[in-house]
Amino acid sequence: MNIEAIKNNILELINRAFAKSFFDIQEDFHLVMIADPSNWGNFSFECFPFTKKLELAPGKIAEILEKNIKDENSPILEKVEAMGPYLNFTIKNDILFATIIEESLRGENKKINHQRVMVEYLSPNTNKPLHLGHLRNGALGMAMANILQATGCKVVKANLVNDRGVHICKSMLTWQKWADGATPQSTNTKGDHFVGQWYIRYALEAEKDPNLEQEAQVMLQKWEQGDPETIKLWEMMNNWVYEGFKATYARFGLQFDALFYESQTYKLGKDIVEKGLKQGVFQKTEQGGVVVELPVEEFGLEQNGQPKKITLLREDGTSVYITQDLGAAVLKFQDYSLDQSIYVVGSEQNYHFRILFWLLEKLGYAWAKNCRHLSYGMVYLPEGKMKSREGKVVDADDLISQMENLAIKEIEKRNSEKNIGQEEISQRAAKIALSAIKFYLLRVGTEQDIHFNPQESLSFDGFTGPYCQYTYARAKSILRAAPKLEGQTFQYNLLGNEQELLLAQKLMAFEQAVSTAGETLNPSKIALYAYDLAKAFNQFYQKHSVLSTDNPQLVAARLGLVSATAIILRKSLNLLAIETLEEM
Repeated sequence: MNIEAIKNNILELINRAFAKSFFDIQEDFHLVMIADPSNWGNFSFECFPFTKKLELAPGKIAEILEKNIKDENSPILEKVEAMGPYLNFTIKNDILFATIIEESLRGENKKINHQRVMVEYLSPNTNKPLHLGHLRNGALGMAMANILQATGCKVVKANLVNDRGVHICKSMLTWQKWADGATPQSTNTKGDHFVGQWYIRYALEAEKDPNLEQEAQVMLQKWEQGDPETIKLWEMMNNWVYEGFKATYARFGLQFDALFYESQTYKLGKDIVEKGLKQGVFQKTEQGGVVVELPVEEFGLEQNGQPKKITLLREDGTSVYITQDLGAAVLKFQDYSLDQSIYVVGSEQNYHFRILFWLLEKLGYAWAKNCRHLSYGMVYLPEGKMKSREGKVVDADDLISQMENLAIKEIEKRNSEKNIGQEEISQRAAKIALSAIKFYLLRVGTEQDIHFNPQESLSFDGFTGPYCQYTYARAKSILRAAPKLEGQTFQYNLLGNEQELLLAQKLMAFEQAVSTAGETLNPSKIALYAYDLAKAFNQFYQKHSVLSTDNPQLVAARLGLVSATAIILRKSLNLLAIETLEEM
């Protein structure tokens, strides 16, 4: 038996109870898992929805159903009880613990979805290194891909690299004017950091010379025309950036199945715009640009009272950001036969994606309705929002290094009496640092802004990644010290105190947490679940001895509970792309 079978058994009891006193109402019933099993049971059924149809108060419906279900004398139920408008079900302890523990040990994975989904995330510009905002994006993308995969989806992890455009030309222009042939190698600088310095330099020089803006635009025109010297410079500087990105990707654990480049998708985007122009979907301006008028009912009016218009091709024929997005969207569904495409992009682009999805529908792409924007809030510093062109940014590489150094100090403080080698300390610190960053960035709803606090994120107590890692390591240390359990028959009826019941209830909620996180595109559901599970385990551990009790059968049963907790906690953290540690 598994949890799903228990739920289905209860739903069948409810169906028969309805049929006995009323009629077979053929409803799609749902059970709610109860947070506090010690007082309310394991599952609850709400009777409110049936008051109108049955012309009875919900409390009366619950009482009638309770009597009918009790008459069946179900072998899995300890108790069924009407409590106001709710009908609560308590599973027999031996069945509850046996099902939860053995299902965890078997490693069952319920596949409930078979869609092919692309999750596009990171989407860096090749004119600067990754920053803290990219880390939130990458953490969300990796976690969301893992969660959707756990629900049965075939997931394609994609990265659309913004490798062309006037912003890229700005770095190229300043390097051309002032670098005097310097390279990442000659300056001993990581490639993406080296190119980023020239983007910052552009902002400084443009304040003194407004003509630089026009020069950058001319360089973009030359690039789109295929000017050999411009293309050569572009390829050289992009390759420097890619080498830097590659190192940061590996360090943060970012992985991709598909890479798209704006330099490739923008041409398809221009073709799509030209096609839309011929179809009358878009309009040509007197100056030669291409625009589209947005529907007033969806996008409102300009301040002058006129309908809003957006540019799809500039007057000089060069493309804009949304042009390449049109091409990329078509390419994705064309090459990967997707059921759904998810864009992980910050909330400042909400309006952009509303327009993009509307344009795709306007152009007649039926799959446009299957495009979703996973919007997320900004990441702030004490002095405010990050701005890369001014150099005021939390650099991803620097942040990870700082977090690793803080983690090393914490490990050394906690293990001052142990002889741990420096290499082992460094390896642990790297995992703890990434856990701290990822968990902190994922623990709140995607729509919320985050004020990143390094010290708080690294705490071994509270709502943090290291706390969950530490709990996992504690569980594993208990299992290492335990007697071998091969051939042991577990007596699950020995379990059932308040802390054991709460821990079992948390373990039982894992699949629902994964399902909810997948449906809502919200990894914070898993972060909160992992924390609640860790907290429940620590409450159990603080109140009850696992190994010191005199009853070997109770030791064995509790070890089963500890083992199940370790397995589910590891799965939860892995969904967030966080590695566990056997020792902290």
